[in-house]
Amino acid sequence: MVVATHSVAKAETIKPRLVVNIVVGAMRANDLERYEDGFGEGGFKRLMREGVTFTDAEYDYALTSTEAGLATLATGAQPSVHGVIGSSWWNHVDGTRENIIADRKAHPVPFSTGSVSCSPHRLHAPTLGDMLLMSNSQSKQVTVAIDPTTAIVLNGKQGTAYWVERNKTYWTTSTAYAHELPKWVERYNSEGTNSFYRLGRWTPKGNIVNYLNDEVAVVEDIKGKSTKLLSDVSLTLDDTAYGQMCYTPAGNTMLLEFASQVVAQEQLGSDTAPDVLNICLDTPRYIAEVYGPESIEYEDMLYRLDADLAEFLTYIYAQVGSQRHVIVVLTSDHGTSPSFNPQGGTTRERFNNRQMEVIVNAFLGARYGSGNYVLGFANNALYLNHELLNEKKLAIAAIQEEVATFILQLRGVSSAISATALRNTSFGEGRMRLVQQSFHATRSGDVIIDFLPGWIVESTDYRSTSHAGYRYDRSVPLIIAGAGIAPQRIDRKVSIVEVVPTVAKIMGIESPWACSARPIVELDN
Repeated sequence: MVVATHSVAKAETIKPRLVVNIVVGAMRANDLERYEDGFGEGGFKRLMREGVTFTDAEYDYALTSTEAGLATLATGAQPSVHGVIGSSWWNHVDGTRENIIADRKAHPVPFSTGSVSCSPHRLHAPTLGDMLLMSNSQSKQVTVAIDPTTAIVLNGKQGTAYWVERNKTYWTTSTAYAHELPKWVERYNSEGTNSFYRLGRWTPKGNIVNYLNDEVAVVEDIKGKSTKLLSDVSLTLDDTAYGQMCYTPAGNTMLLEFASQVVAQEQLGSDTAPDVLNICLDTPRYIAEVYGPESIEYEDMLYRLDADLAEFLTYIYAQVGSQRHVIVVLTSDHGTSPSFNPQGGTTRERFNNRQMEVIVNAFLGARYGSGNYVLGFANNALYLNHELLNEKKLAIAAIQEEVATFILQLRGVSSAISATALRNTSFGEGRMRLVQQSFHATRSGDVIIDFLPGWIVESTDYRSTSHAGYRYDRSVPLIIAGAGIAPQRIDRKVSIVEVVPTVAKIMGIESPWACSARPIVELDN
């Protein structure tokens, strides 16, 4: 692989017929190299061999939630601009909690028992696919994911997003996109295709002795391997078909199989009008969260995903007819935290947000009289009850500062800053710049909390998560392959917001409106 000496990669002007965005949930930047010896030649290695590998790609903000990462990847904008800071937040006007996709006016389509009423109506910034469909009525955009939130946020408002409903693992969508499923999807559901991929037993794909990780919870047949049993995995896994899809490699297999059917049945890439296929692999994130990135479960999942990816790439290249007319972008929505204590010892560093809420409410009650001052904690922020503060004629900015100062005394807190300070000050460098990139004036909380390295919010639902925004959270793999881009390796730092303008330029369309970054690929005209 050639190391690029220029600041940008170069590509011939080959207009793609199909853009495939593959998002591997919670994959760290060094995973491609760490597990490379266990990969085959046709999956991750093929993309590294045939595309441009960016070795220092990262999200340029602190609150690295799944929703924020997908919106940033899709729009080319930071959370401070696109407004997707997490799955939910409290409305500062009336104190109600709002969900990024919940919408009572949208309904599940038939074949959707156990699905939810959701739509993209709270998405502000258009995605790459939205821009494509606005510019070309003959183009198509389809997004597939297990989770409706990830499917909708990555997709945007145009085209169609599919996800898996909980009862029977049928593929479904919302009336925000279509009032009925295509006949081929109905047949796919009727045949129970997803159930074919369920794992009766999870055994290692390769020789377990050669595996790098040594923590294990559910993978069987690990004789000859010295392991640490994950006794702290207290999450009661969903034993339904849906749960088995989420928490085993079967989720990746069935998702990529359905994506292959989407390409064939919708005839994506079959003409000169370019199409977009977005694939969000949620299963790697679920497995990393529950078992940790140091687990055998996570490692084995990657090896199985590599084999699935090899089949998928071979299929879509054959379906489109020429590899040169396909762009494949492979990256992640974020990395994830270590599931062990980075300072050593067995105690993991966890921040008890519920205890904090009680303490802060008592602190304000002692100063200003009893009341429910705290609405809750979300998106690394404390949300205060503005209605109550107004009733008591308390200055919101002053209370925010008091609470921020008070929170600094709590264990695990690196810094706490008020929303007012973030609105009124421009931070040009350091952690506060990253925090500010995550801050959205109308959706973020009143006091934003920055944790110490290695600390995450306490929960029995996961061993690892991404929200602290340190290097292990922000650094992700990034490969762009196809459309005549010369294979090479670029080691300079790049931001994920540069991906969308790059692909848009190769496609010959306008970048999404909220995007202000420049392309990282230079076209030879």
